[in-house]
Amino acid sequence: QVQLVESGGGLVQAGGSLRLSCAASGRSFSDYSMAWFRQAPGKEREFVATISRSGGTTIYEDSVKGRFTISRDNAKNTVYLQMISLKSEDTGVYYCAAAPLIRYGSSRSSDYAYWGQGTQVTVSS
Repeated sequence: QVQLVESGGGLVQAGGSLRLSCAASGRSFSDYSMAWFRQAPGKEREFVATISRSGGTTIYEDSVKGRFTISRDNAKNTVYLQMISLKSEDTGVYYCAAAPLIRYGSSRSSDYAYWGQGTQVTVSS
């Protein structure tokens, strides 16, 4: 079992930047692929980015490529999402998730067994 706690959300103007963090506790962090998902008001939760157990493989949703960077520090049990050039359509609740059976990351929410409580990101235009 692993517990996930996100932080770093907030209100930012379009074009601005934010860095989200997700701190994990419990079983060995490096045993999990990690991902960020988001949910905008009135919409379903969607995949944003994922990173492999070692950090060597990353996958992004098309609309965030070149603007978002996922990374992890296994020594600190933390995964990050650096977001730049933010747009109003990036607004939503951002969730961190952990997948115990996936080595190279996954964009499927069904692969993720553990979820954080979410952190709100609001981008004003």
